[in-house]
Amino acid sequence: MTAPALRSPLLDALPDIRHGFFTRDGGVSTGVYASLNGGTGSNDEAGLIAENRARMAAALGCVPQNFLTAYQIHSPNVVVADAPWTHEQRPRADAIVTRVPGLAIGVSTADCGPILFADAQARVIGAAHSGWRGALTGVIEATVAAMEQLGAQRTRIAAVIGPMIRQKNYEVGDELVAKFIEADSTNKSFFAPAARPGHAMFDLSGYVGSRLKHAGVAYDDLALCTYEEPERFFSYRRMTHLKEADYGRHINAIALAD
Repeated sequence: MTAPALRSPLLDALPDIRHGFFTRDGGVSTGVYASLNGGTGSNDEAGLIAENRARMAAALGCVPQNFLTAYQIHSPNVVVADAPWTHEQRPRADAIVTRVPGLAIGVSTADCGPILFADAQARVIGAAHSGWRGALTGVIEATVAAMEQLGAQRTRIAAVIGPMIRQKNYEVGDELVAKFIEADSTNKSFFAPAARPGHAMFDLSGYVGSRLKHAGVAYDDLALCTYEEPERFFSYRRMTHLKEADYGRHINAIALAD
């Protein structure tokens, strides 16, 4: 079986590029993980996660052992995938790039921003996990640079921002606002007043888009919010508000056709 996924017209228009922003639909997990939980870091049953990931791999035309994600640490770290790795071998990083056909590279999210990249002419692809820490410390620019090392050109790269938490649901403390303004005073534009004193509403997707633009990369945004669609998406923040025991994770992945 294959799992359904959201797709971007921008990436669909590129030859030999397969991709998917997987939702919570089409899997075998139950309870808070229902149903397509791909998160190996969750407390879901390992066998169910493996089946879910196999369905995602099939949707991208690859075998399960070639469906790769990293051990994410909210960093700007990027790794190059030259060959499959096991769960135990997975690198600590928040972005993966490759030029190897048949390898699907992906990132796990449940509110943070997934970004898929492709230079179809150079046959180089990338996937980045961009929460506020990764975005602020340069995971986007590092991913583009790593793709260039493999032969991509940033003027040819197409990028897509997938489902993530959006500004009206993303309240942060003033200490986070201060971090961003300290890095660049113009970052103030990505924060709006919140109802609670000492807090603001953060436009993470807008910030991610600005970093892509400044990096010289053409991009699209699916403009979907993980928090506000519980039937469709997992959400870490929604889980904390509902005081649930755990939460599922989406996989957002891209592959080069063999």
